Amino acid sequence: MLKFNIQNIRKDFPALHQEIYGKPLVYLDSAATTLKPQVVIDAISNYYSTINSNVHRGVHYLSQQATDAFENARNTVKDFMNAGASKEIIFTKGTTESINLIAFSFGKKFIGKNDEVIVSAIEHHANIVPWQMICEEKGARLKVIPVNENGELIIDEFEKLISDKTKIVSVAHISNSLGIRNPIEEIIEISHKNGIPVMIDGAQGIVHEKVDVQELDCDFYCFSGHKLYAPMGIGVLYGKEKWLNEMPPYQTGGEMIQSVTFEKTTFNKLPFKFEAGTPNVADAIGLEAAINYLQSIGLEEIYKYEKGVFGCATKKLSEIPGMEILGNSSFKAGVISFNLENIHPYDAGTILDRLGVAVRTGNHCAQPTMDRFGIHGTIRASFGIYNTKEEIDLLVGALLKVKEMFG
Repeated sequence: MLKFNIQNIRKDFPALHQEIYGKPLVYLDSAATTLKPQVVIDAISNYYSTINSNVHRGVHYLSQQATDAFENARNTVKDFMNAGASKEIIFTKGTTESINLIAFSFGKKFIGKNDEVIVSAIEHHANIVPWQMICEEKGARLKVIPVNENGELIIDEFEKLISDKTKIVSVAHISNSLGIRNPIEEIIEISHKNGIPVMIDGAQGIVHEKVDVQELDCDFYCFSGHKLYAPMGIGVLYGKEKWLNEMPPYQTGGEMIQSVTFEKTTFNKLPFKFEAGTPNVADAIGLEAAINYLQSIGLEEIYKYEKGVFGCATKKLSEIPGMEILGNSSFKAGVISFNLENIHPYDAGTILDRLGVAVRTGNHCAQPTMDRFGIHGTIRASFGIYNTKEEIDLLVGALLKVKEMFG
């Protein structure tokens, strides 16, 4: 394990070392996508330069090497999440496709007329719309866990929502728009006492804390590689084998087929039943490289360092006059969402960009969250392994310039 050294870590990320409008880049948009370390870029390049081939059914050398690399990546993800078996790891395009897979496949088998699905009031659209669509199709009902003024889920109200019609609960590990960590352990425990499976949207969660799916006892957990320093276009759906075996395929063709006649088709075993067509081999290998990179530094060291940067940012931003931070909870990580009094988020974000500071503005694909707090959007600063307290000072200085420009 390497000794945690922020300057050495920053050297690993080539995109950091550039100027924006003549200013050093301060990248504070990791919740949208993280920058990539050189080892990940090299892993992808190496695949295409050497063993580029389709996987599983080829008998030639390159195909066998590609297959081994692809399945090794699956095993690495399995170990990283502590899944019970590699067949419980499904490669997808990302969190969005993973949730759509569950909503379609689980919904097709287990959700019927007048049944209920529970989500929370602070979900990303990707964990709302797929459930809305399956509920509309099946004549089921979508129920919503409310949040308090701090953006925290009201667990007592969640328990009241549960009925004998509840078929699944689907909530975020950490809110992408507020940075609040939901009490997923309690949600899973309450749901399971009532015989209800739980899906966790881990897009923002797995990057900021260790995830052990067996310890959590969640039924499904999904995340996107590109938020974990891996490439875009690769994601993971973990599912308990008992559920995945009972669920019908999400897409058909190619890898998920066992046999086909014009009279009947039979489907492949797990995990291939849910991986139709040619998989994203290169980016699965890139995801493995990202996981290995993080583990080489030390996950606990990373989380400890990030917590320090996040605490510094929260303190210094809260001291800016006219600052309103959305989601004032002690259970937060990775994201600070805020507004400056009488300044539109888009205007502020545009000026910050000219000062070399990359943040995100808008509703963050969480319009119901914005509606809950009576606003149209926020400025969102989100943090990664490469951010420093000095960059927080640059952000604060840039925000003070924004305030000065708007009088």
